[in-house]
Order: sequence, then structure tokens, then C-alpha cells
Amino acid sequence: MSLMMSVSGVRGVIGETMTPVLAAELGLTFGTHVGGGPVVVARDTRVSGAMLQRAVVSGLLAAGCEVIELGVVSTPGAGLMVTRRGAVGGVVITASHNPPEWNGIKFLTPRGCAPSPDEARRILDRHRRKEFALAPIGRLRTASSDDSTHETHVRAVLEQVDVEAIRRRGFRVVLDSINGAGGTGGRMLLERLGCRLVHVNAEPSGRFAHTPEPTAENLVSLCDTVRREGADVGFAQDPDADRLAIVDEAGRYIGEEYTLALAARRVFARRPGPAAANLSTSRMIDDLAAAAGGACRVIRTPVGEAHVVGAMLAERCVIGGEGNGGVILPDVVYVRDSFVAMALTLELLAAENRPLGAIVDSLPRYAMIKQKIELDAPRIESWLQRVRRDVTDGRIDAADGLRVDWPTGWVHVRPSNTEPIARIIAEAADAETATMLAARVRALV
Repeated sequence: MSLMMSVSGVRGVIGETMTPVLAAELGLTFGTHVGGGPVVVARDTRVSGAMLQRAVVSGLLAAGCEVIELGVVSTPGAGLMVTRRGAVGGVVITASHNPPEWNGIKFLTPRGCAPSPDEARRILDRHRRKEFALAPIGRLRTASSDDSTHETHVRAVLEQVDVEAIRRRGFRVVLDSINGAGGTGGRMLLERLGCRLVHVNAEPSGRFAHTPEPTAENLVSLCDTVRREGADVGFAQDPDADRLAIVDEAGRYIGEEYTLALAARRVFARRPGPAAANLSTSRMIDDLAAAAGGACRVIRTPVGEAHVVGAMLAERCVIGGEGNGGVILPDVVYVRDSFVAMALTLELLAAENRPLGAIVDSLPRYAMIKQKIELDAPRIESWLQRVRRDVTDGRIDAADGLRVDWPTGWVHVRPSNTEPIARIIAEAADAETATMLAARVRALV
């Protein structure tokens, strides 16, 4: 298996490419990069997390950093704590949606968000060159712990929604936390919003109850539970709780693409302004911005949270995110946040006073297909060159891989930042057209 080192952080397979030695070196690298000072450290529930956390902490301490250990918390919660503790940065031990044998290391800036692509490259280049600065004995600090993340995060989210309006509805909600890092805070949030909660896979054991990525095929049980419980909505977090997939009251998988669209619909209604989304995100958000009018518009970016956040900061966006179920609300933290996504969805249900399925059916409808191909980097690059050469009837955007737009739809082809694969995403008015467009590009592999 490959070691993935990119703008999204470092990920590898435990016992193969992701080792305690690498983790300690990366901690030392980041500690050198930030020049000492307080750094928060957090992890998701993966069974390898404690091992890697200890190694990262050792590296940070060796660089002269003061370490604040948060324990098992969500990635957005960790980002928020960077800012609340006035830290110079943060490290999260997580591989997000990757399978259990993977784990990873994600760096956070003083804003609590992922480093810009340029800064991420500088950190990784420093690691490759082994440019570490070991602190002398007089500069060595200690590690402490802080168990207030869940409470701090939930309070920050509650401040951004109409809590009383949601409580009056008494929504019945099923939450699937996949035995990940979002269960404790997710339960706290939904209970404080007055929800009648059915919480499945709630134990933060790291023994994932199903394949971690919150896609339709992995959430059949959640759909069944929503129907059986007569729930108003079902929510599915990923292991580090930065992504959210949604199921409607009929047990229909709404999916990740609708998460940002539903959140944006609510935010545009109460605070019109620009939004940022990556090139692989559905056109739904563009249509919603156009319908909201005024200051609402969408800035498109390369795939990756850091790119979206960069655009949000530059354009003062009121919301941002990605079509993978990631919603970023700047008034909470510049990190994708399943807690924010849940709260905004419930506020939307309360404000519009109709079932989720009816709201979804009223949105602009597109068919999107997502495919993966196992290819190494040289073959991916060769493929992109053939697409650029042979596809002459569409508008090409090369900001991130290649996106080709035709009047009938679009296809985005790019290498993954987190897995040794290429991704194909196609969207059109119907599934047949989307499949045809994807097949046209895939045929050039």
C-alpha cells in the first residue's frame, strides 16, 4: 500500500507505511514548523490511534512544544479548540473515511483549519529533508489534557441556530456514529436540541459497524432503522465526524451531495452571501444561490478542504463545503463539521414545516455517479493528457485534474489525495446521460 502525503495530510496502512517512527518524525516536523508553542492533539477512535498519538506527542515535545491532549474528539471539535486555546496549531490522528487498517495525521493552523496547499508542501518538504529542530533541555515543555471539547463544540453550534424552534418540533432522529469520534458530542447536540434520539453504533470503540464511508450501500441498516422507528430524519457520521450523510423520513438515502445543499438553503435564507464549493460538488448549490439572489453566488475551487477554506477566507463566504457531506460554517470553525450540518438541517425542517423528503424533492434534481479506478500517479497523468487531447467539444478546467463541462452535464477526473486511486464524478439531468459522459472519459484510460 502507498503512503499518501498530500494537502489533506498523511495517511498509510498500520504496520506497513504508517508507523510510530513516521508519526514521531511528523510530530517533530510540525513542532519545528510552528517554532514551539502550544499545540492541541486529538484522535478518532481507531484502535491504532493511541499508539500514533503517543508518537506524535513525543515528536512535538522534542521540538519544544507544549502539548494539549484532547483525547477522542471530532476533527471539527479539535479545530475549534485550536482557536479557543490560542494554540499555534493542532494535530489530529485520523484517516477519516478510510478502512480500519488505515490511519493518518492531519495538521491544523492557528485558525483551526487545514494548512494551505503551499504551507502543507512546506511541512512535507521539511519532513523529506529531515530538517528537525530538537529543543535543548531548558526549552522542553510538558503535556496536559483538556476534556472540554465536546461541550465547547456543541455550545458553538447551538449559538448558530434557532434552538427553541427546533425544540418545539421534538424531531425523532436516528444517528449512526459508526463507533467513531462523533458519537459523544453528536448525542449531546441532538439531545440539547430536544430531539427524541435513537443512537446506533454509538460506542466510541473504533470497531466500525460497517464500511466507514457514508455511502448508500454502507447505510442500508440506517435506512431500515429510520423506517422502523418512524423517524423524521437519519444522520450518518464518518469516523472523525467531519462528514454527514442524510436519510429522509421514508428511509430514502438522500446522500452526501444533498448535505451541503440543504445547509446552504437554510443559510442563504437567513444570511445571503457567497459560498465556496469544490469542482466535484453538485450544481444544486449554484441553482440555490441563483434562486436566493442578491449577494449569493458560488466560488468553485480544487478538491480539498484547504482550497475551499482559502476561497471562503478570501471571499468572506457565509458557508462552504464539499459534495462529500462536508459543511463548513465560518462562525463555528473553518473545518467540515457534521454537527453544523445536523443542526442546520433540523433548523431547515423547523423553518419550512414540512417533511425532509418534500424539501429534497423541491430542490433542483441532478443525477450524479461516482466511480474509482485503481491507477498509480504516472498512469493517471497519462490519462489526463489523453482526455485533454481527445475531448475537444467541452469546456475544460484544469485547476484540479480535469473537469469537462458540456451543456448536458460535466465530468471531473482527478487523483485522490487520500487513496492510491483516481476518481470519476459525473453529473447530468438524468443517470443515463451522466453514465454516458463518465464512460466517454473512462474509455480513454
